[in-house]
Amino acid sequence: MRRRNLLSLGAAALAAPSIARAQGAGVLRFIAEADLAILDPVWTTATVTHTHARMVFDSLYGFDTSYVPQPQMLAGHEVSGNDWTLRLRPGLKFHNGEKVLARDAVASIRRWAARDTFGQAMMDITDELSAPDDTSIRLRMKKRFPIPRALANSALVMPEHLALTDPSKQVTEMIGSGPFRFLAAERVPGARVAYARFEGYVPRDEPVSQSAGSKRAFVDRVEWMVIPDPSTGLAAMLAGEADWWGPPPDLLPKLRASPKLRLETIDPLGGIAILRFNHLQPPFDNPAIRRALLGAVSQAEFMTVVSGDDKTLWRDGVGAFTPGSPMASDAGMEVLRGPRDLAKVRADLAAAGYKGEKVVMMNPADMNELSAITVAAADLLKRCGMNVDLQTMDWGTLIQRRAKTGPSSEGGWNLVHTNLGGGGTMDPAGHIGLRANGLKAWAGWPTSPELERLRDAWFDTSDIAAQHDICVEMQKRFWVDVPYIPLGQRFFPHAINHRVRDVPKGGTYFYGVKLA
Repeated sequence: MRRRNLLSLGAAALAAPSIARAQGAGVLRFIAEADLAILDPVWTTATVTHTHARMVFDSLYGFDTSYVPQPQMLAGHEVSGNDWTLRLRPGLKFHNGEKVLARDAVASIRRWAARDTFGQAMMDITDELSAPDDTSIRLRMKKRFPIPRALANSALVMPEHLALTDPSKQVTEMIGSGPFRFLAAERVPGARVAYARFEGYVPRDEPVSQSAGSKRAFVDRVEWMVIPDPSTGLAAMLAGEADWWGPPPDLLPKLRASPKLRLETIDPLGGIAILRFNHLQPPFDNPAIRRALLGAVSQAEFMTVVSGDDKTLWRDGVGAFTPGSPMASDAGMEVLRGPRDLAKVRADLAAAGYKGEKVVMMNPADMNELSAITVAAADLLKRCGMNVDLQTMDWGTLIQRRAKTGPSSEGGWNLVHTNLGGGGTMDPAGHIGLRANGLKAWAGWPTSPELERLRDAWFDTSDIAAQHDICVEMQKRFWVDVPYIPLGQRFFPHAINHRVRDVPKGGTYFYGVKLA
């Protein structure tokens, strides 16, 4: 047996349930947005998986609250021309007691880059990615590239023997070097997930700042509760049986009225709601059909469906980039403005060649807000004359099925609603929805040589004004190729018990959190 595998058995023994600890102080109870159906952050972009992964794994770089990449597992880096040398911090350990080595990071980068759109762009111009010694990572690039920005995106480090897993297959053994250990023995699918503080974590000295800084765990345990029914979640929060929850908007008044709770918007950039097409299969392999549907969409109506009339919870006028960010513009936004004319949309669909083909739309029944928008979108498309087959399933099944490229008759799909993080859509760098390199792109697999050309041009300049001009052209092209339809920007107040303090900003992070 390999030494690392032997050590992992010891970690599994440490992960056995402890009744005394579960009942004691220092336990943070969190209502998850959905069941943790997939553990591997390389295999899916699902938010629940990446929230889990940020607890278990650490990254070479992290983003601070200004979205500037900062060294995280690294002591620093050296740059000579287009060549980078990254130096690991001393003392880093995996949860099984093994030292973190440069070869672990190299293998992890390669696996991440095989599926991540930003990683693909990086590897396309990489002449060498190697580990000259145990603490050094070398990248020799063909041209200028924002290495810290790429690796801060979602490149999480796992042990080499796990990172060598085929990227098309899922890693299920969770050994990281992050501030929390995943307690596999306590996982109850559909009900519960648990984590324990990793006593061997080596924090940085800087204050915690989003996914950067001292990501020290101050609580003994974090327990995720999977509660699909919102009324049950509300009762748990009001009774003090849960500490933290991202509730649906209609329950905010009841939560706000509780003296035990506060409402806190921890991510100021929120999420961008989108309708994502499968570009590989009819009818949405036809760009004219995708364009025709733009005339039917009212972002304000979609946002009202899911978040009500309170405009502090949403905004419309959303294009390809996060509103208010340096790359955002109004270019081409007239396609979403003015009166919506469904009769014209029906005529445009017919002129584009739509002949009543079935449109399979996936509906996640256990994700209440996603489901509400999905049902509204299905109704809108039916009123436009489309033959919509709304298929209901749980979120775990949906994200498994979303990876299938085949036709709907073989278990594939045509249309899905999801959210893109506002922090990931500020520019072309990590914007998975804008990558348009066919089968290498994110689920939906659009192909647009022009979007790809403009994206490359954006990387090739460091002048902010020139980058903005390129993004204006990208947004104009966006309305031609329509890789997805933006439905608006949402903000997510979280209900948090007053005993929970120092919640980091920028996302759902559990390090740095303290209990009174």
